[in-house]
Amino acid sequence: MLYQLFETQRALLSPFSEFAAASAKLYSHPLSPFAHTPLSQRMSAGLDLMHRLAKDYEKPEFDIRTVPVDGVEVAVQELVPLEKPFCRLLRFKRFTDNPAVLAKMKTQPTVLVVAPLSGHHSTLLRDTVKQLLKDHKVFITDWTDARMVPAEVGPFHLDDYIRYVQEFIRHVGADSCHVISVCQPTVPVLAAISLMATQGEATPRSMTMMGGPIDARKSPTAVNNLAMNRSFSWFENNVIYRVPTNFPGAGREVYPGFLQHTGFVAMNPDRHVTSHYDYFLDLVRGDDDSADAHRQFYDEYNAVLDMPAEYYLDTIKTVFQDFALVNGTWVVDGQTVRPQDITASALLTVEGELDDISGAGQTRAAHDLCASIPKEHQAHYEAKGAGHYGIFSGRRWRENVYPQVRDFIAKYEAAPVLAPAPAAAAPAARPAAKRPAKKAA
Repeated sequence: MLYQLFETQRALLSPFSEFAAASAKLYSHPLSPFAHTPLSQRMSAGLDLMHRLAKDYEKPEFDIRTVPVDGVEVAVQELVPLEKPFCRLLRFKRFTDNPAVLAKMKTQPTVLVVAPLSGHHSTLLRDTVKQLLKDHKVFITDWTDARMVPAEVGPFHLDDYIRYVQEFIRHVGADSCHVISVCQPTVPVLAAISLMATQGEATPRSMTMMGGPIDARKSPTAVNNLAMNRSFSWFENNVIYRVPTNFPGAGREVYPGFLQHTGFVAMNPDRHVTSHYDYFLDLVRGDDDSADAHRQFYDEYNAVLDMPAEYYLDTIKTVFQDFALVNGTWVVDGQTVRPQDITASALLTVEGELDDISGAGQTRAAHDLCASIPKEHQAHYEAKGAGHYGIFSGRRWRENVYPQVRDFIAKYEAAPVLAPAPAAAAPAARPAAKRPAKKAA
């Protein structure tokens, strides 16, 4: 019922939002007589703010058209080499006419970025992708809004997420790629690679895990506490709703994106109120650069997707209540998840000093689990002054975190970790030679 009420409210506010947008232009356009009346700037700013508070935010585009490689701007095109019902594998293909740059790009490492399926679209990692494209061939998982997937397609569980990741790794090339997981996917990505190692498959050259709840018991945050302190049945009864009839996925059970968005805003309400007030003042002062920065951030932040109910509930139970990964009790398709079986993948973990989503030590816990990776092939980096988003987006990502990730990948692209050779079987014992019988004297 709550989902239907939300959609009704959204439909009712839509005309008001469009009216506010048009009225804001009426008070700001230089050719409009209303733009030259007293308080016109304040009227325009107030109406623009009302429009943004009431509007519906659609999925943004990556909009990465060019990137610099060795000082040369190269063109970028989005391709879809693999598509599944709940996810597309995107490739950012780079093109150039410069022979030297083209030759270099062909030899650069291949990176698979596993984006979170946690309420926001994968475009939240736009800055991550843009930086990586300067030195890498880049693929990313682009998760589908569950309300757009017809109910007859069937459910999507956490185990399905793991299978998707494994399929994408195999498609990209397991023994020649590097995997980066950001936030939520650190847990299923580690599980996916662990299962591949247990089955004797090739595993990625390196794993970079950033700000994820590998062990949510360490330095629990408000997000962790909610998941750990509420019963499983509470989540089933209070946050799961059916998609309304005006979407392709009508009838599918989901954890609605607007609920998660509300939760995130409720964590820091003062910060968001201040940000919107500052936006109003920027419009009044004519500070277009600051206003554009606000729009870009909230266009991304306010665009949310629904998660399949089965996947969300599996994550709550497996990651935040049973701690199945760290306890060694996680079984997928009859196979126990054993990170200690990984031997041929280097491991880098990244945490933000001020992360209020994944607390200190939660991601670093991966090192204890991956006990068979030699210590010289493991590294950890703490980004000073960075919050959760700062480790993969913004100035601290570009200036501090990215160089660490880039150099780590380059190191193991040049010299991959070699899996220990299987112990040679002991040679079969030779039968004892018969002694010649002694002759009688």
